[in-house]
Amino acid sequence: MNVVIGWLLAAVAVAIGYLQWAWPGVALAVTLIVFWLLLQFSRAMRVLRKAGRAPVGQIDNAVMLHARLQRGQRLPQILALTRSLGIKRDDDPEVFEWRDAGGDAVRIELVDGKVTRWELRRSGAAQSQEAT
Repeated sequence: MNVVIGWLLAAVAVAIGYLQWAWPGVALAVTLIVFWLLLQFSRAMRVLRKAGRAPVGQIDNAVMLHARLQRGQRLPQILALTRSLGIKRDDDPEVFEWRDAGGDAVRIELVDGKVTRWELRRSGAAQSQEAT
């Protein structure tokens, strides 16, 4: 969800709460907003906990990750797909890499925290099998 839309919805909830039930309505709206923020925080921490337990830069299948990537995805969404932290290869733009057991790698380029490009790099063994 867009951040601006989220804050506009929160402001509308507070305004409706005030118009309907005065200050108890505002308290209810603020309680719901805090609850929503805690749910989002909990979700982010669960993804980071799972990613932190896995070996850095390791994934099950690079080809499957490559197929599931979409332009505009954010890093938390990528971490949920890979279930591991990527190896940082470059800073401007940010480039992360994940490898599978076969040696195939996926490089993902992020600009402003969103995926702009990604590339599948096949290992030498996979390329020689495709040629034959």
